[in-house]
Amino acid sequence: MVGRALVAHTTARGDEVFAHERGSLDITNPDAVRETLARERPEAVVNCAAWTDVDGCELNPERALLVNAEAVEILATQSRLAGASFVTISTDYVFDGGKEGFYTQRDDPEPQSAYGIAKLQGERRAQRASARTVVVRTGWIFGTGGKNFLATAVERARRGEHLKAISDAYGTPTYAPHLAARLRDLAALDLPGTYHVAGGGEGASFLEFAREAVRAAGVEGVEIESVRMDSLQRPAPRPRNSRLRCLLSEAIGLAPLPDWRTALREFAGAEEAGSGREKG
Repeated sequence: MVGRALVAHTTARGDEVFAHERGSLDITNPDAVRETLARERPEAVVNCAAWTDVDGCELNPERALLVNAEAVEILATQSRLAGASFVTISTDYVFDGGKEGFYTQRDDPEPQSAYGIAKLQGERRAQRASARTVVVRTGWIFGTGGKNFLATAVERARRGEHLKAISDAYGTPTYAPHLAARLRDLAALDLPGTYHVAGGGEGASFLEFAREAVRAAGVEGVEIESVRMDSLQRPAPRPRNSRLRCLLSEAIGLAPLPDWRTALREFAGAEEAGSGREKG
């Protein structure tokens, strides 16, 4: 989802873009990464790859570390050797969720899941491997092509499905195209550090997001059942609060991302247009 959004944004900006999927580049293979970067000679490498199945990571922590930590270190190392800056996406799940308010770069990470542990390892390994590493923590991403609840809420509302949404977990919904634009900004600035990139506003629960999604889609009569996070009994623990705010972005001239409600209306309009094209 984010990779496709980034390719669309950078291509539209006139950048020369080399995009790879799993079939064309195995990022766990140092030789393959080295050969690819030697051939393409990029100025910046942006890592949008991750294993984001949180419960899957909990059940297979070795694979979680391979994809979300070891592969990130490989990419950072080979980027440094190729003379390229490196941008990698991390997660709000590096925090334990016990804080009230927003998590900033001043807060110490305390991941509670195998996914969060692996992503934090990825951050640290990348920063050790290359001094030109930009870590972008984000979360609650929605957009075209996503498989998670946030990304499919509008489509499901239009289909009239019965929705269940968690009422006691809070985050900062982030629109994939807005995240992609900021990734490109940070790659161009080449200012190493850890940045929190998330949708503007005060954040939301899944339930609030779902209600706004239904409203943005202009759909009436959709039932949204409120559920508590603990009632789902999932393998991996999730932070109850993972809202993010950045202390660095404005200092380097980057404005906050648009409010997530504004982004949701933009997304709903794009989904409606896409649905119309498919029907036509």
